[in-house]
Amino acid sequence: MNRKILYGIIGAALIVLPFLVTNYWVFLLTDVFIMALFATSFNLLLGYTGLISFGQAAYYAVGAYGTTLMIKYFSSSLWPAIGLGVGAAFVLALVIGYLCVRVTRLYFAMLTLAFSSMIYAIIFKWRGFTGGDDGIAGVARPSLDFFFIKFSLANPKAYYFFVLVLAALSVWVLWRIVRSPLGYLLQANRDNAKRAEFIGVAVKRFRLIAFTIAGFFAGLAGSLYALLAGFISPELAFWTKSADPVIMSMVGGFNRFFGPVVGAAIYSLLKDFIATKTENWMFYLGLILLVVVLALPQGVMGAIQRRRGKV
Repeated sequence: MNRKILYGIIGAALIVLPFLVTNYWVFLLTDVFIMALFATSFNLLLGYTGLISFGQAAYYAVGAYGTTLMIKYFSSSLWPAIGLGVGAAFVLALVIGYLCVRVTRLYFAMLTLAFSSMIYAIIFKWRGFTGGDDGIAGVARPSLDFFFIKFSLANPKAYYFFVLVLAALSVWVLWRIVRSPLGYLLQANRDNAKRAEFIGVAVKRFRLIAFTIAGFFAGLAGSLYALLAGFISPELAFWTKSADPVIMSMVGGFNRFFGPVVGAAIYSLLKDFIATKTENWMFYLGLILLVVVLALPQGVMGAIQRRRGKV
C-alpha cells in the first residue's frame, strides 16, 4: 500500500475514533499520543545519535511541573503555561547535556540517571512549592485561545484533538530533523564518532544539540500529560519513568523512526489491558515485553519492514 494512503487512513481513523468510544478510551488514546511523543523524542538520542539516556523523565517531569505551577501560582492561560514547562525543560536539558555529552556509553547513561535522581529529590523534598510526595491535584485545564476565540479543552474529545495535532506536529518536526543535514551528522556520530571528529565534525556540540532537542520535546510531553491528568507527583521524575521510552523504543524498533510510536501504542494499551485483568500485571507485562524483545530484536516495525522486503 502507498505510504501516503496508509497515513491518510490512519489519520482519518484517529479523527473518527473518539466519537465511537467512551471517554475512558479517549483519555487512554490521548495518553498514547503523549507517550508516543515522549518515546520519539528519546529516540533522537538512542536511534539517531547512539546515546542511551536513563534520565529523560527529568525533562518530562519538569515540563509537567512547570506547566502546573504556572497555572497554580501565576497564569491560567494555556500557552504561557505550556511555554514555561517546555522552556524549563529546554534550559535544564541544555545545562545537564553540556555536562553529560563529554562522556559516552555507560558513563553517559549513568550520568543522566544521576542528574535525573537529583531532579526527583528536589521535587520530592521541596514540599512548600511542589507539594512533595503529595503532588499537586486539581489543576484546571485552560481554554485554547485562538485569536479572539476561545475553545474549551475541558471536554475529553476537545483535548484529544488538541494533543493529537500538537503531538503530530512535534513528531513531524523530529522527522524533518533526522532527515536534515543535522540528522545525518547525528547518525555519523552514532556510526563512528572518531571518524566524524577526524573529518571536522564537532561531535560534542551536535550531541548537545540532540540532547537539548530531546529534552525540549520530552518537556512538551510532560506538559501535555499534566493537563490531561490534572494531577502530578514526583513519580514522574523517578528513574522507572525513564525506562518507559526505552522500552517503547525497543518494542517498536529504535532503528525505525516510527518504531517508538508503535511501541508507545503497544506498551500503553497492553499495560492498561493487563492491569484490568490481574493484580500481578507488572509480572505479566514484563514477561510479554521480554518475549517481544527477544523474538523481535529489531522491534515490531523492523520485523514488519523486513518481512515486506522479503515479499
